[in-house]
Amino acid sequence: MVCGSTLEYLNQAEESTCAYCGATEPGHVRCPNAHYVCDACHNKGSVEAVMDITFATTSKDPVEIAELMMAHPALPMLGCQHAYIAGGAFLAAIRNEGSKTITNDDIKEVFKRIERQAIGGYCGLTGVCGITPAIGSCFAILLGSKCGKDIEQYITMDAATRVSEAIRDLTGPSCCKAYVRAALIVASNMLRDKFGVVLPVKEREMLCTYVEKHPHGCRGNKCPYFTR
Repeated sequence: MVCGSTLEYLNQAEESTCAYCGATEPGHVRCPNAHYVCDACHNKGSVEAVMDITFATTSKDPVEIAELMMAHPALPMLGCQHAYIAGGAFLAAIRNEGSKTITNDDIKEVFKRIERQAIGGYCGLTGVCGITPAIGSCFAILLGSKCGKDIEQYITMDAATRVSEAIRDLTGPSCCKAYVRAALIVASNMLRDKFGVVLPVKEREMLCTYVEKHPHGCRGNKCPYFTR
């Protein structure tokens, strides 16, 4: 984001200073020129764009909403902004479908939870993509899940597990945009099965236009969304 060089992913965190705000913190991702951008600055602008679309869209198709978000010029090819896209697109579609009441405060609460668990580069460091807790947070809001609950927490954890499995099957190398698409299909299927709410997901139209932009190399024919 600073000089355009290819990013380096460190095995161990190193004390790094953000090129934008000057904050110093342990960092795992930087460029060969030692440029580092903290998560707060990395997400600034793009997350706001995602929020604006979440609150404004009238679509009932979460994938359609997500594709609009991912096409925004403020969005990078990869990054934890995609966790906000998954959560925002899913809740916006549910709100617009109308069977379940979703308020702006509900959406803001999910974004707060995403902020606490979606951290750049940690998909490879811990095995948990931020999209997983993003969708989990959506189901927690729908169910009122929290520590100590019974079936509510079970379904929330089941949703997170299924999303994580779908993401795992698309890894090698990572692609946040593929992860968003797969997660929204899983989440929409669970929403139908658990709540009887059907979202009009146009799964057959999910063809990727970001092949040449992938910094680690597109998976090509191994990806179900690949197209030339």
